[in-house]
Amino acid sequence: MADDDTAKLWKVNRTIHELVKDRGYQVSDDEINMDLATFRLHYANSGGMVDRNQLNFFTNSRENPADQIFVFFSDEKSVGVKTMRKLLGILEEKSIQRGIIIFPGNMTPSARKVIAAMAQQYRLEEFSEADLLVNITHHTLVPRHEVLSPEQKKQLLQKYRLKETQLPRIQLADPVARYYGLRRGHVVKITRPSETSGRYASYRICF
Repeated sequence: MADDDTAKLWKVNRTIHELVKDRGYQVSDDEINMDLATFRLHYANSGGMVDRNQLNFFTNSRENPADQIFVFFSDEKSVGVKTMRKLLGILEEKSIQRGIIIFPGNMTPSARKVIAAMAQQYRLEEFSEADLLVNITHHTLVPRHEVLSPEQKKQLLQKYRLKETQLPRIQLADPVARYYGLRRGHVVKITRPSETSGRYASYRICF
């Protein structure tokens, strides 16, 4: 059972590092490319169990070092208000505004209310470990997504003389939108293979 849990957390740890890197944060390739044996050596105790607290990490944006994100692994099966307070305490102590909480089971409605209540001060996101077992952006059926900068979005709308409301939409709850941490108003460029032109791009706005 411990081995199963370790293998699962190894996959989750790899995916969350890929996610953070794909959002523009500094991540060591060693963390992404770490094999299971090395992961077990680093993070599992003598009984083969992984202490999830050891998997916590924070990192800086490659573009703006002041922009930091903290990734918090909860060992609580059902995340409640107490765990959310613990995470907020760490963010406050480190002066970090962005946090991702990962948990093995589920999150209580009251814990989700904390995320909404603190939205003005902290950007909090939540993923279950099951969400991160596989990196969905690596799936053959998922085309390449790129998040446009505000300037790129402005140029796109000017070039095609479009209003935001005229763009096709991608929902906030879409798994790819969650992976990239999209917020309302963000635009993604989606590049798909095409039999005639090699590839073609389309754009969607998050709502």
